Amino acid sequence: MNFNKIIVLMGGPSSEAEISRLTGNAILKALKNKGYNAEGMEFVPETLVEDIKRSKCDIVFNAVHGKYGEDGKIAAALDMINMPYTSSGVLSSAVTMDKVATKHLFRSAGISTPKSRFLRKRDLNNNLTDEIIKEFSLPVVVKAASQGSSIGVEIVEKAEELKAALENSFKYDDVILIEEFIKGRELSIPVYGNDEKKTLPIIEITTNSGRYDYKSKYTKGESHHIIPAPLSEKVTAEVQKLCIDACTVADCKGMVRVDVMLSEDDIPYALEINSVPGMTETSLVPDAAQSIGIDFATLCEMILQMAVEK
Repeated sequence: MNFNKIIVLMGGPSSEAEISRLTGNAILKALKNKGYNAEGMEFVPETLVEDIKRSKCDIVFNAVHGKYGEDGKIAAALDMINMPYTSSGVLSSAVTMDKVATKHLFRSAGISTPKSRFLRKRDLNNNLTDEIIKEFSLPVVVKAASQGSSIGVEIVEKAEELKAALENSFKYDDVILIEEFIKGRELSIPVYGNDEKKTLPIIEITTNSGRYDYKSKYTKGESHHIIPAPLSEKVTAEVQKLCIDACTVADCKGMVRVDVMLSEDDIPYALEINSVPGMTETSLVPDAAQSIGIDFATLCEMILQMAVEK
C-alpha cells in the first residue's frame, strides 16, 4: 500500500478519550516502525474537516472511541470530503453505538440476544425498581445506551442497589438499557472484512474481580484472555456464525469486535458490536491476531487495506 500520509485520529471530548489516545499512539508507533509516513492528530469536532484538509493526508485511521468516533459522526464528515477512513460507515456506526438500536436490529433479524427493555429519564418513578425485578429478576444488567469501555454499566445483584445503578447510568446517557443477566462465559470475537466476513480466534475473558469492567479492561494483569477459547467444534461454529450474522445485518466494515455471553447450556447471546475496537497492549483484537501469527503492525496494515477496499 502506498500512502503519502496517514493520519491517526484520536482523543476528543468523549468519556473514552484517554483510551482512544492509548489506542491511537499504539497504532501510530506501529505504522511508523513499518516505515509509513504517519502522524497523530487530536480530534477536535469543530475543526475536524479543516484539520484533515490541512494535513494533506490520503487516509484516516479512526482511533476515536465512543462519541463521534463510533456513532458515525466522524464517518459522515470524512464521507463529505471523500476521505477514506477505517471503521464502518455512518449508518452502521450509529446503529451499533446505540445499544437500544442494536437490540431492535438483532431482534428483527433473529439474532440471539438477551431479553431487554429501555428506559428514559421520564420513566423514573417509585415503582420502577419493583417492575424491573419482577420482569427480569436479579442479577440484572443496567447499561447506558451509547457508551463503550463498560462505562455506565453495572450488574446489580441486590434490590437495594438497583435505584443507584439506574441513576448512575443516567449520568452518562438519557436512555439506558435494562438487560437480562446471562450466567456463563464471557467471549469476544473479532470479525473482519467488508462484504465477505471472517473471524479471528474466539477469545474467552476471565478477570481477577469476576467482572469485566473498566478497571479490568484497562489495567494490566486484571483480565486474562484465553485464545482460542476452549469450546467444542460445534459451539465454536455457532458462536462464529452468530457474530458474522450480527455484523452482516449491521453492515459492519473493516475490523469490529462482537461481545458474546455463552450461557451455561452453551447458547451464545450477542451483546453488542464495537465498531472501533481497542488497540492497546491489553486489548482483545491484537491478542487474537497475535495468536495466529499476525503481529500488531500487520494487523494495522490489514485494517488500512480493508478501508481502501471499502
